[in-house]
Amino acid sequence: MSFTGNLQTVAFSDLLQLFSAGKKTGTVTIVRGNIRKEIVFRDGNIITANSHDAEEDYLGQLLLKAGRITKTDLQRAIYMHKTSGKRIGQVLVEMKLVSREELTVYLKQQIEEIIYNLFSWKEGEFVFREGQLPAGREGLFELNTMNVIMEGTRRIDEWVEIQKVLPRDSQILCVSPKIQTKNDEITLSLEEFRIITLIDSKRTLPEILEVSPLGEFVTSRAVYKLISAGLVETTTIKEAEVLDPREEDSLFWLLLRVYASAFSQIQKMLEKKMGAENEKLQLTLGGFRKGIWQCFVGVNHSDFPTSFESIKRAMAKMPKEVRVLKLISGLNQIMEEQLAFVYSYLGIEVRKQVAAEIKKEIALPLAERREVDKKYDVGNELYRILREVKLTKSVL
Repeated sequence: MSFTGNLQTVAFSDLLQLFSAGKKTGTVTIVRGNIRKEIVFRDGNIITANSHDAEEDYLGQLLLKAGRITKTDLQRAIYMHKTSGKRIGQVLVEMKLVSREELTVYLKQQIEEIIYNLFSWKEGEFVFREGQLPAGREGLFELNTMNVIMEGTRRIDEWVEIQKVLPRDSQILCVSPKIQTKNDEITLSLEEFRIITLIDSKRTLPEILEVSPLGEFVTSRAVYKLISAGLVETTTIKEAEVLDPREEDSLFWLLLRVYASAFSQIQKMLEKKMGAENEKLQLTLGGFRKGIWQCFVGVNHSDFPTSFESIKRAMAKMPKEVRVLKLISGLNQIMEEQLAFVYSYLGIEVRKQVAAEIKKEIALPLAERREVDKKYDVGNELYRILREVKLTKSVL
């Protein structure tokens, strides 16, 4: 017996409650875009979970962020995993990078994080196959599903409050120079202590999340508590590095080439599939026909110099300290929204086709401007957007 549905109509917490109350045994698979997660139940309790194409859920990434292994260790382990067919955990133990006892602890943490991340999903197709258990893999744990529901729901409620206090992504965090405590005593939890050591008056919240071993939710909660207690505060907005004119021109040239190519491929596919005169298409594209996007539409060899000068004039109106950040983040937002439109109206396969064509088009300019690409992470961010499949309210 199996049944299917979507998290838009059945909340993830309700789904778990159904399996728990019915003491179900089987596997539920949940898919959103190219990310697939599976949770296995036995008599209503969770015995294992795994994740595909969600890097933050991978065991190797968990150990890397915890500081238990290095990037080189992980690369070696992945190679041995692929060549031997052994599970990554088994490989790490055989390489003596972690003990079996440690592996058990991190595997349990991995399973919990895979599940807790699903509480924030508002959309995703699911299918439950009753009686289906992974072949040759007994669960190492048995998590009480009702306890998981309570913790996941608590995290979502807490996350709403946390986000009200967290600083903007561009703000630098520092330890407050005006800390006032009774009897000069400061009480910190272990997670707060680990996070406050990462706050060095240089990092923003995204940069702290990047180096934190605790994961996004726990790290954000620690920052929230430190700010609420007056132990941490924000200082200035992080300034983007001011470029010399030659480097700035090289960066603008690269951005013009890669994003113009990307937008052009998206528009061609939309017009091919929906028709150039389609009212919904024209309405959507019309919403972008303002600001910097104008410089990236219809670019070819003859008007490239004109468009290049248009970008420079537009950017000259912004403060030097933020112009690069604003330009790149603005273009990435447009890219995500247009790809979301493709996915919403034409489906995942067409969206994959567009992404493949864009990758072909941007490979050469990224190679030609390798140094500036590496410095400003243009290519990596583009490839991330092309990998991630999202639906956005703006296109629904």
